[in-house]
Amino acid sequence: MKKDLKKITILLIILCSIITTGTSLVTKTPQKVYRVYLKGDSLGIIKSKTELEDYINEKQIEIKKKYNVDKVYIPSDLDIVKEVTFNNNITSVKSIYNKIKDKSPFTINGYKISIKGATAKTLNGQDISTKNLTVYVLDKEVFKKSIYNTVKAFIPEASYEAFANDTQEKITDTGEIIENIYIQNKITIKEQNIPVNKVIYQDEKELSQYLMFGTTDPQQTYTVQDGDTITDVAFNNKVSTEEFLIANPEFTNENSLLYPGQKVTIGILKPQFNVLQQDYVVKREVTNYQTETRLDNTKYTNYSVTIQNGIKGENKVTQRVTKINGQITNIEPLTTEVLKEPVKEIVIKGTRTYSIGWGTVVPVGGNWGWPASCSSISSHYGWRWGTLHDGVDIAGCGYGSNIFAAEAGVVVESKKKYGGYAGGYGDNGEYIIIDHQNGFFTLYAHMCPGCRYVKTGDVVYKGQPIGGMGRTGAATGVHLHFGLWRGKPYSGGSQSINPMTLY
Repeated sequence: MKKDLKKITILLIILCSIITTGTSLVTKTPQKVYRVYLKGDSLGIIKSKTELEDYINEKQIEIKKKYNVDKVYIPSDLDIVKEVTFNNNITSVKSIYNKIKDKSPFTINGYKISIKGATAKTLNGQDISTKNLTVYVLDKEVFKKSIYNTVKAFIPEASYEAFANDTQEKITDTGEIIENIYIQNKITIKEQNIPVNKVIYQDEKELSQYLMFGTTDPQQTYTVQDGDTITDVAFNNKVSTEEFLIANPEFTNENSLLYPGQKVTIGILKPQFNVLQQDYVVKREVTNYQTETRLDNTKYTNYSVTIQNGIKGENKVTQRVTKINGQITNIEPLTTEVLKEPVKEIVIKGTRTYSIGWGTVVPVGGNWGWPASCSSISSHYGWRWGTLHDGVDIAGCGYGSNIFAAEAGVVVESKKKYGGYAGGYGDNGEYIIIDHQNGFFTLYAHMCPGCRYVKTGDVVYKGQPIGGMGRTGAATGVHLHFGLWRGKPYSGGSQSINPMTLY
């Protein structure tokens, strides 16, 4: 009987122990385990962190093949935290793997490139700003080579190498040297594990294309027709010749020959970072002569006689030219040496009118005056990055230098701002429009504040100073935007024309 009571007592103690402590789920000795969290949610506990990492690496064969890597790592939003617990309800690494493989991307080791946005504009105010950008590569040398390829697209390789190696030839008479090259954007490179659902660049050509065009998609192509030139193909497809040559590096310059049936690439540049270049330039510059118009009230308005022919002069000028991604953003005049004084043209113009009235008669083609006191063109007429620059920019004359009427006519607008139009280069600031009474109009934009010397309704003559050069409106440097139009600029049915066809 005593033995039976002893057995019952022992059984009661064991049962009490089971009920109180839950012996079926808890060990009496604490153990070290790892709890796995995905995006903050617990997936279970495992015995070994290394075992899970090895299992993932073993299973992800396709990722290894695709990226040619030796190891695949856990997802970036997976946390494995060490715990000490009595709980022995261990989850298998296979079960954990199955829970995460379709919910979060695995990672591979590489580099995260952060490119901070930079703000810049061309001389005529066109926006070439960049945004914050992140690029992923497995080998940072791929990124470095792609950066170099992009820089070479805007700066000739030989010039870049001479600058980098300090082997540029010194200027003895005329010439130019690069004073500085740098990337405006701040770039940081950090080694880390990269989720495989990100775009990870392995090929420098592919990354170079993205850095220049903002996409890796195939660019538009054009089939060359009989008689096509590079200049014509570029303009008709709304790109500049520079953009055409960058997209088609097999052509050395715009005079390279095309043949019918040839396929060429049409790509609009959208650089993902800004390459700034500063050049020190010494050159001989032809100076256009100015026209003096002498009025004769004894002659009728259709009377115009040149009594002294104009002769062009020559200056030796020194300038500092700043470019961003190949586009001039400023021309700073440093010195000017007159080598040959220009001889002005003198014209006698009648002012007497008939009773029935006569309009101003303006000859077209080859007889127009140059509108500035210098001749450096910072931006030509044509397409730039998908936008038409509908005039020529003349720079390097200096702030407040005279702007001249290109021909006789009537001032139809003289204002501080010209907005609400379809033009692509921004507002003109202080500007003047002249109606030459023969279907042609000229536009003179970005004058300095208070530098408009004529008002609406004034009759002006070729070579007459009408304003001073400035940088008002959408402009980042002192220059004149000179436009030629058939019809009043930006009105219905009007059409811009390349002003250089006049000279």
